[in-house]
Amino acid sequence: MKIIFMGTPDYAAKSLEALIEAGHEITLVVTQPDKPKGRSGELMPPPVKECAIKHGIPVFQPVRIKRPEAVEKLKEYEADAFVVAAFGQILSQEILDMPRLGCLNVHASLLPKYRGASPIQRVLLEGEEKTGITIMQMDAGIDTGDILYQKELTIAPDDTFETLHDKLAILGGSAITEAIKRLEAGTLQRTKQDDANSCYASMITKEMGRIDFSRPAAYIDRQIRSMTPWPSAYTKLGGKQMKIWKAVPEAGDAGSGLPGEVISVSKDAFCVQTGEGILCIKELQLEGKKRMSAHDFLLGVKLSVGDRLGDV
Repeated sequence: MKIIFMGTPDYAAKSLEALIEAGHEITLVVTQPDKPKGRSGELMPPPVKECAIKHGIPVFQPVRIKRPEAVEKLKEYEADAFVVAAFGQILSQEILDMPRLGCLNVHASLLPKYRGASPIQRVLLEGEEKTGITIMQMDAGIDTGDILYQKELTIAPDDTFETLHDKLAILGGSAITEAIKRLEAGTLQRTKQDDANSCYASMITKEMGRIDFSRPAAYIDRQIRSMTPWPSAYTKLGGKQMKIWKAVPEAGDAGSGLPGEVISVSKDAFCVQTGEGILCIKELQLEGKKRMSAHDFLLGVKLSVGDRLGDV
């Protein structure tokens, strides 16, 4: 099948690689413009562009895909379908109507739940036991099109955004190739989404990483994992920001400890009182320092029972 592929990050590059390996002809790759990175400001290509160049596929990087000149550019390339994966721009109805088989989206959740920009973080934050990939027939709404194909994935208790993202990226490549195969065979069935069961996963902001120790330990654990590696879950210790990279929630009586109060210190961890249960911190990063285990941190910092984390 002839395909125009639209995508930008690593997540999308896995789907592009899978389509190429499956023997489909990618006539054009559309991705976001190169962006400056680091202190040098050197322009860096998106992962999808790097993949396309490696395979000798033409690349188009419009600032706005809806502009007339961009639409005309798309018309220059043959395509039975457009495949979209984390492209980062909204397609106009004119573009959606271009290919004879329409536009297929590789979405990282089991729609209709978690429509929107941050489905991977949201399933972790909400404590879902499973997630997956939905191949969707795109329409003018945001992730509201008919479901064509889904593949499920069980979420591991220690999954972070980073690890779950990587699993879903691979699953997305598998799902889109299977969906295209069924589309070509005429065996793909369309299922309308039930809007009553939908929820929206809005963009993640840095503020969402701020830890409120009055919440349950289980929630804070999910917050830490969903915000790793960005924007990270953070608090304060002695006026300095502390990022918490790994922690283990444990059941425990509320006792007399205040939320955020250190209630025990051992060789390899220190435990903090929360609104419900105890959070044992295993890996962290104090402002101005590198990421380290709690063991290494405690070798250099005197932390005592009664010390308190947070804005106190």
